[in-house]
Amino acid sequence: MTDGRDTFEDGDAGDLSLSIRGVSVRAIDDPNTLALGLQTSRGTIAGLVHPVEGGTGAVICVGGASGGLDGPAGGLYGRLPAMLAPAGVTVVRIDYRAPNILDECVADVLAACSFLRGVGAADVVLLGHSFGGAVVIRAGEISPLVRGVAAMSPQRYGTLEVDELRAPLLLIHGTADTVLSSEASEDIYRRAQLPKRIVLFSDTGHSLIEARDDIDALLASWIPDRLAGLPDEPGREEIVPRPRAN
Repeated sequence: MTDGRDTFEDGDAGDLSLSIRGVSVRAIDDPNTLALGLQTSRGTIAGLVHPVEGGTGAVICVGGASGGLDGPAGGLYGRLPAMLAPAGVTVVRIDYRAPNILDECVADVLAACSFLRGVGAADVVLLGHSFGGAVVIRAGEISPLVRGVAAMSPQRYGTLEVDELRAPLLLIHGTADTVLSSEASEDIYRRAQLPKRIVLFSDTGHSLIEARDDIDALLASWIPDRLAGLPDEPGREEIVPRPRAN
C-alpha cells in the first residue's frame, strides 16, 4: 500500500455524512507503525496503521464505548499486525472522535474504509469489541469493501438491521460476561443471515482475557480467509479456553 497522503471520498452512515479532507501519517518509535490522522468535515480521526507493502487486504479495529487502540484480550489489536503480516494484511486501529455515539463511530469506520480504498485496499475485515461490535456490524452493512465482520462481546443496541449484513459474521463472546451477557451475541446470531458463526468461550468474561490464545489463533486464520474470499463454515461452537502458558 502507498503512504496515503491524498484526500479521499466520504463514508455515509444513514443521515450522517463525513468527508475526508486530508490525511497525515508520521513515523513513531514503534517499528512498522505509523500514526494516522484523518482530517474530516467532522473533526480528526486518530489512529495507528501497520502497513504491509503490496497487500490489498486490511482489517480495521475499533474498541468499546470509551474507544482506545489496544482492544480486548490483553491488547489483541497490538498483536494483530505481527499475526497477520505473513498473510499480507494491513492493520488499522481507529480511536473514535466521539466515543459512545453510535452514528459518529460508524462514520469513523466508514472513513477508514474510504482511506484504505484510496491507498489500494480492495478488501476489508472489520473487528470491534463491546460497543464496537455494534459499530462494525452497522458499518459492514454499508461499505462495499467489507468481506467479513467480527464482533467480540457485542451489545445488541445498533444491530437491529443485522439481517442486512451480507458479509460473513463472526460473533465471539464469553459465557461469564457480566457486562454484556452472551445472550446478546446469541440474539444477534439468530437474526443474522448466513454466513454466520458464533463462538462462545466458557468461564470467560467481557474482556475475553481468559481466551486470549484461542482468540488469537481463531482470528489469525479467520481474517485472512475472509479477505481471500474463502467460504466460512457457519455454526455455533462452545469452547473451553486452553490454559495460558506461563
